[in-house]
Amino acid sequence: MGASEERECWALLSGVGLGPLRFGMSPAEVASALQVSEPQEQVGGPYGQEDFADGVKVFYDAGKLACIALDAVTGPQVLLAGFALAGREPEQAHQFLLDYAAEHGSCLLYTLDGSLSLTDLGLLLRSQEVGDVRLSRPVLVMEEWLESEYYRDRLPLEGAPATGESPWL
Repeated sequence: MGASEERECWALLSGVGLGPLRFGMSPAEVASALQVSEPQEQVGGPYGQEDFADGVKVFYDAGKLACIALDAVTGPQVLLAGFALAGREPEQAHQFLLDYAAEHGSCLLYTLDGSLSLTDLGLLLRSQEVGDVRLSRPVLVMEEWLESEYYRDRLPLEGAPATGESPWL
């Protein structure tokens, strides 16, 4: 996505997917939904990470789409009740999620990396370093991953682990 282009907006489909992507898709179906022949990069790792153009990263569990992560700046925008989740000051975005949860009776959870999650939506709000600031970035995961302590404690990190770090949170 170039600086002069308007940011695409993807719909959050609770328990189903995000934008054109649906949980359970194969890698070929993901590429087709994103209208590309293949990802820019296949990172691999415990969840088979693939990175696509325009700030979209996906993760597979047993060969099926299980997690979608969007870049804070170059990824599509996601709105929740009219609030833009990507590219915000993290504290402001966290406060919005807290207020949203209180108003809608949503279940909140903090993951081991400090991400705030609305478990009933499968939405995690992570932060991303962009230059010398941190910005919010939405990550959507299958509902089972937030319901299971095993998966919650092992949510994928974007990118390959550096210098022997664990790939788990």
